[in-house]
Amino acid sequence: MNIASKCSRCGAEHSASVPQSVNASTSPELKEQVRSGALFTWTCPHCGTANLLKVPFLYHDPNERVMIVLSDASMSAEGLPEGYTGRQVRSVGDLVEKIKIFDAGLDDLIIEMCKFVTCQELKKDVALKFAGTDGADGEMTFTYPENGQMELVAVGFNVYEDCAGILQRNPQIRDSVQGLACIDQAWLSRFFR
Repeated sequence: MNIASKCSRCGAEHSASVPQSVNASTSPELKEQVRSGALFTWTCPHCGTANLLKVPFLYHDPNERVMIVLSDASMSAEGLPEGYTGRQVRSVGDLVEKIKIFDAGLDDLIIEMCKFVTCQELKKDVALKFAGTDGADGEMTFTYPENGQMELVAVGFNVYEDCAGILQRNPQIRDSVQGLACIDQAWLSRFFR
């Protein structure tokens, strides 16, 4: 699809082309462009500024049995195949994070709980993003912006296991996930005030 977009710096209009969806199995090269965020960026031919496109988008990974929809509009999960995890995200950054979580074989509900616990431990109200993990028993790395820079925080995998236990003891949290759920800190805050 061709999208008309204005440069965030000079205001020049430019048309950029981006697919409306990507199937990770049949288009692994596009999956990598989605995972890096490159699929959603364009460089202004007038001033050279990198710009981010915000377009409705569907990411489908049949191997992981995951569908992620990037959209601000309310969505339903009608037609979601049996056994699939469906998620809705509101930004490209959130889309990239979800893909990294699912590619690592992790549960995004547990990761959101880990982010909540980590913020409590740091005594900071920051927006953590999952960056990756170092093996099954290794550390998880989260990033967050502070003073104009990205900071890293490493968390032991035991935090993931502890958070999985919390969710297991509170099944109403997982049971509340319906359809194309928007699983983020705002969603989790409904259960932990």
